Amino acid sequence: MLDVKDFSFLESKNSFDIKSFLIKILSYWKWFIVSLIITFSIAHQVNIRKQKIYGIDTTIAIKEENNQLFTSNTSLIFNWGGTSDKVQSISTILKSRSHNEFVVNELNYFIDYFVKTDYYFQDVFGQVPFKIIPNKAENQLYQTFIKVKFLDEKTYQVSIPFETTSVNVINYSNNTVQPLQVKATNFTKNYRVGEIVSLPFLNWKLELDPNVSFKKGEEVLVRFNSFDETVSRLKSISVEIDEKATSILKLRMEGTNKNRLVDYLNTTIKVLIDKQLDSKNKFAENTIAFIDQTLFAMEDSLNVSGNRLKNFSKNNNVLDIQDKGANFKNQLLILDVEKDEIDRKLSYLNSLKEYLNKSVDYSKLPAPTVVGIAEPNIVQNVAKIIDLSVRRSDLKLSVKGDLFYKDIDNQIGSLKKVLLENISSLRNTLQYDNIKVTDKLNRLESEITVLPEKELEYLNISRKYNLSDNVYNTFLQKRIEASIIKEANLSDIQFIDPAKDIGGGLIGPRTEVNYVTAFFVGLFIPLIIIFIIFFIKNSIQNIDDISVITQIPIIGIVGIKHSESNLSVFERPKSALSESFRAIRSSLQFLYKKKSLSGSKTLMLTSSISGEGKTFCSINIATVFALSEKRTIILGLDLRKPKIFDDFNVKNDVGAVNFLIGQKKLDEVIQKTHIPYLDVITSGPIPPNPSELILGESMKEMMTELKKNYDYIILDTPPVGLVSDALELSQYSDVTLYVVRQNFTKKEMLTLLNNRTKRGELDNISIIFNGYENKAKYGTGYGYGYGYGYGYGYSNGYHEEEAPRGFIARLKKILFK
Repeated sequence: MLDVKDFSFLESKNSFDIKSFLIKILSYWKWFIVSLIITFSIAHQVNIRKQKIYGIDTTIAIKEENNQLFTSNTSLIFNWGGTSDKVQSISTILKSRSHNEFVVNELNYFIDYFVKTDYYFQDVFGQVPFKIIPNKAENQLYQTFIKVKFLDEKTYQVSIPFETTSVNVINYSNNTVQPLQVKATNFTKNYRVGEIVSLPFLNWKLELDPNVSFKKGEEVLVRFNSFDETVSRLKSISVEIDEKATSILKLRMEGTNKNRLVDYLNTTIKVLIDKQLDSKNKFAENTIAFIDQTLFAMEDSLNVSGNRLKNFSKNNNVLDIQDKGANFKNQLLILDVEKDEIDRKLSYLNSLKEYLNKSVDYSKLPAPTVVGIAEPNIVQNVAKIIDLSVRRSDLKLSVKGDLFYKDIDNQIGSLKKVLLENISSLRNTLQYDNIKVTDKLNRLESEITVLPEKELEYLNISRKYNLSDNVYNTFLQKRIEASIIKEANLSDIQFIDPAKDIGGGLIGPRTEVNYVTAFFVGLFIPLIIIFIIFFIKNSIQNIDDISVITQIPIIGIVGIKHSESNLSVFERPKSALSESFRAIRSSLQFLYKKKSLSGSKTLMLTSSISGEGKTFCSINIATVFALSEKRTIILGLDLRKPKIFDDFNVKNDVGAVNFLIGQKKLDEVIQKTHIPYLDVITSGPIPPNPSELILGESMKEMMTELKKNYDYIILDTPPVGLVSDALELSQYSDVTLYVVRQNFTKKEMLTLLNNRTKRGELDNISIIFNGYENKAKYGTGYGYGYGYGYGYGYSNGYHEEEAPRGFIARLKKILFK
């Protein structure tokens, strides 16, 4: 027992008690089991209810295809939008709305094929033995399931449950949705495979898919969706440029149906290849058409010049004339060819300018190089504007409405402005060159006027013929080149790995990951709750909590009572709870002996607040003394809130208050109980001044008289944390027991108890740890059971067995009896 003089305190510190926390976690093992069952059940439901998501890839290479038949002198240049940004442009095209609209329209991907499962509608595109060929110019039932059931290999049944008299239909020629009046009934009709279905709400032809085996009686749900929404969903295709090889593109799509993904990826690349090759060929076709027109126009001029030259040769000595004008002839031919080239370039530029200003379709423009224009900006921009015009024309097959052309029209408009500036700049240069060539021709023509008349006439005739012949041959050569280029054109896009279902490709839901996640979440949730409880709940949980805050010794540990009254020791003397009070009795006798006390001994019980079991402990400690045939009396001094009389079935009409105010003698307030050797003095009627009564001389007189007649006097006092009565009564007590209740007494109360003990307000104090339950739940008990020397297992043969509580406990008792 600590004395005030040598009492040293270990004040509480805000430190995390890992040991207590771990023990507390173990005590809530049922929470973890329940949490894990819930999280694993959720994970299982997620795994079986969510459709599997697959990922399919394809890889393409993009490069500039050069035809090896051409030399470096080939004058035709075909460039699909330039080479510097070709890979990035193709990446953008693959994700563009217009391109994906064309692909969706090509594959009819706005039609869904479903089979209903227990949890979801499964996309079975490519797994059903038929395909729907819709009539896009007619109405189709919009976003309503149409049941298709095969009766045999040649006959199928269409079923549509019309629940209302109005349904929506969609027309894919202009993507408009409008209401349609129908009869509210379950529409059912049989059709033959390949037969055209023509109804106000349904227009299609069903064809068998030879790649899928036929199953009689199979039911498939068909649905027509929004064209625009389908495109928006599918244009989210992932396009990545390889960091190590920038000419390599990797395309990836994710979805629930691998067949649909494979078809879409391969078709989107095929469409791109075809369009890009068509764009290249369009350039060559325009050039060939332009050359053909030029050659046709020049044939008459060449024939006239040739005939005049023949007629002149018949009537004159041409050899002699040729020798005299040979020098002038060569010079004139060179200047005539040069001027003709300039004139044709200017004519092309004038035609191009007029075409750009007046036309909206530029897909028929010829190559600038056909007339010798090799200016890179003009050549590349003409190629770009042709490509954009071709793409705009393609949109007519899949898109209706001017809104969809806005982006391409903006690009064409920007190119037109640039081209017009290029044309103006090149025209100024050509006009200057034309003036210089014309000046040279004028000087040369003035010189040849000195020639004889025959030589001059021959020179003029041969000059026109040679010029026409030279130009004709030049254009003929260009036509041959253009024809070769057209036939030899290869797409700049090549498949490296076409999309293919080779098994696998599953990206979710990852069942293993979901179960692992469920495991950790199942542990984490109760752990967090326990953590919060551990910190928010600032009550005493175990002996460690007490020892950290104070060095006041613990005299005993008392368990939970399972009887209706507080007479636990008397009613069940062989229980473990009774043994805990006997252990306290032994400890008290040791303390009395240590203080060399003889005769009557006084014990005061108090606590911090009401409800901590102070009266319960008082009654049972008194009972164990009485059962050992010691004259014992319980003095109820909780004058404000008397309780002690109920358990002994005595009245509280008279009691300590009546003696203290002088109304009754001591023997008149002492009441016998049904427990031998145990008497009780109840508190009596509630006085207006309880503290003053306790401080009076009558209290000293009462204690003196009681010590003469009793071996043990148990003082049941008010809570010291609420009123000061117990502090006034401590002078009459040999030992003070402070009751601390598990999971109830606040830790701050023990700090307050430390302060009172420091000041000497309480002396010879020990702690009773009351309400102890489940060592694992609240912390360690240092090997104690319900008292020193008695563990849980010690009751076997020594203690009266407790009746099992709860279904599980009773079942275990039956099974392992």
